[in-house]
Amino acid sequence: MISSRPAIGRRLVLVLLAGSALAACATLPPPSVRAPALSLSPSPSPAASPSPSPAAPSPRPTPSKSLAPTAFGVCAARTLSSLTEAQRIGQLFIIGLIHNRLDSTERAAIAQYHFGSMTFTERTWAGVAAVRSVSDGVQELGTHQSTGGVRFFIAANQEGGRIQGLAGPGFDVIPSAVAQGTMSPAELEAKAERWARQLRIGGVNLDFAPVGDVVPAGTEDQNAPIGQLQREFGSEPAVVSAHVAAFVAGMEKVDIATTVKHFPGLGRVGGNTDFTAEVTDSVTTRSDPFIEPFRAAVEAHVPFVMVSLATYERIDPDHLAVFSPTVIDGMLRHDLDFRGVVISDSLTAKAVSSIPAGTRAIDFLDAGGDMIISNSSGPAIEMAQALASEVAARPAFRQRVNDAALHVLRAKEAAGLLSCG
Repeated sequence: MISSRPAIGRRLVLVLLAGSALAACATLPPPSVRAPALSLSPSPSPAASPSPSPAAPSPRPTPSKSLAPTAFGVCAARTLSSLTEAQRIGQLFIIGLIHNRLDSTERAAIAQYHFGSMTFTERTWAGVAAVRSVSDGVQELGTHQSTGGVRFFIAANQEGGRIQGLAGPGFDVIPSAVAQGTMSPAELEAKAERWARQLRIGGVNLDFAPVGDVVPAGTEDQNAPIGQLQREFGSEPAVVSAHVAAFVAGMEKVDIATTVKHFPGLGRVGGNTDFTAEVTDSVTTRSDPFIEPFRAAVEAHVPFVMVSLATYERIDPDHLAVFSPTVIDGMLRHDLDFRGVVISDSLTAKAVSSIPAGTRAIDFLDAGGDMIISNSSGPAIEMAQALASEVAARPAFRQRVNDAALHVLRAKEAAGLLSCG
């Protein structure tokens, strides 16, 4: 049964009104014994799928019933104080499931480095039941030793069109964002709620969508990351804003956390940062109308904002956005008053490949970021080790890690992934 608690974004707002946390530290435990892999078995074809049955996913821990709504946030702070330093660092990562499998490599990384969230990284037509099997296998790894008992965010790229990671029996064939942009906001909200229910049944609780980027009309073919893939809701900020808010609202009704991306916008660039370095936007300004869809998402209580890997010459020409205090603390935190989780675009992308992995993680946290996406566990291990070394060397950085971990735990509390009896 879908929870009757306040919707996830609004719960996060309540969480953010609550207090801060204590600090603690500990060393990393040894890796755990390896276990057999869980994998997705592909379905026969990528044909359109019937809707899933209304059966609800199995129960998940929720904040203690003794906590009144105004007490949201207490559990996150209490959980943070109970985690070791290594476990706090682990909460700052979302790790890709290579070939959508949970194998011995991921199990060992979670056990030794305490990584607290996972994402499906490749498209699969295996269907909702197979996805649920992998999701359940991930959640079983949230033990006291590995994550301090904190459950996982399990994410997917479920935008629609060419960017729909999960397909097959039980998942709709979701239209592209361009097609979604022709719907009324009310219709899109209803559709997003339906798609969110399918994710819930599959054990997925975080969607890396919607796209808030605005692509100017007539430039779609020159815009590799968004326009060429029909990932934009439209070419006008007002249209994109309305549809971003509708998508967030629909997903929120079923407790699926959403991620608006790619702040402060990839609609005016040429190259795709996944495959290209030195991608630059020479047009967007700090007060640009193209930022309005992100403001609309924040006002709709989106819990995650993903920051791009491009450079914005008229905002901060010296840093990629993901490493820019001006973009993260200045624009996102101050200008838009965003209080949720600031998440990176993949820090294993081509755009940052010339930078040592550990430096990427440190620079992102220093700029005000909270949560790192790494498409595989190898680079994430290097990043986690670098963060631990930086914490030992710089007391101010320890506080930055604690603040980031608290942001993540607040989002997890709002999503029902913490349990404080």
